Amino acid sequence: MSSNKIKPKYFILLLLLGISCKSDTPVSQPQEEEVAQIPSDNTTSTNLNISILLDLSDRINPDKYPNPAMEYYQRDVAYVKSVSDAFESHLGTKKVRQINDNIQLFFEPEPLNKEINSISETLKYKLTKMNVSNEILAEFSETYKTEPLKIYELAIQDDKFIGSDTWKFFKNKVQDYSIEEGYRNILVILTDGYMFHKDTRITEGNKTSFLTPEYIRSIKLNSSNWKQKFEDENFGFIPAAQNLDNLEVLVLGINPDTKNVYEEEIIKNFWSDWFQQMGVARYEIKNADLPSNMDKIIQDFILKT
Repeated sequence: MSSNKIKPKYFILLLLLGISCKSDTPVSQPQEEEVAQIPSDNTTSTNLNISILLDLSDRINPDKYPNPAMEYYQRDVAYVKSVSDAFESHLGTKKVRQINDNIQLFFEPEPLNKEINSISETLKYKLTKMNVSNEILAEFSETYKTEPLKIYELAIQDDKFIGSDTWKFFKNKVQDYSIEEGYRNILVILTDGYMFHKDTRITEGNKTSFLTPEYIRSIKLNSSNWKQKFEDENFGFIPAAQNLDNLEVLVLGINPDTKNVYEEEIIKNFWSDWFQQMGVARYEIKNADLPSNMDKIIQDFILKT
């Protein structure tokens, strides 16, 4: 746990929370333009339930996919920190008696490394009026600052990249793991946009549970008429769930194969079509940009309602 000496920013945050608890009016927030429209039935809850789904496939391997500007795993770590910062900022807008907010981190499939799974458990926080304190807030901030990097370093060191089964996560786990009644449910997915696992290769007509650069080339979505072909031949992901109208999804890290000039649009179209078919309430899909550029996008998605 934390030491007895509380850092000034947590003292100030708890002081503000304490003051707001005595007042009938929450701390005022600036009125800014919405990022995207959320259906009216999802705007009533002020409780956040944030899930972060990490893709630990070989996309994070700095030897296979080096980036001199900033390695992709380092971008992921910074994105996670921006999510945790937004969560912490959200807590600062609430009265103590109103705090009932969750944040957690998942993988699909679970890594073979037990230490990685153990670290992920430390990143699960349920904060309520009964446990929020200077110590917990300081611990939370430090944990999300240091532990995600350890996960990526261990995964890279192990060099056992077993793929990412995001499709199966939606099919088997998203309802139980990422959606709770009485909450604004947000799922943040860190991925390059491709989806593949050796044990989940399903094809139904022209719809699949996977997406790879090789597959995109095989179905010849590599010309200016790709969108028409996509629609005419009913390509896309197989819907893995239904009625996800109490879920918002933010996809970060899209990194298309540069061999196909249309690859970025195609990847985003696969994901957009999938979310629409599953009834996701709100979503955004963003490229693997530098964290300094992505921070505002992440903050706006989580904090603007």
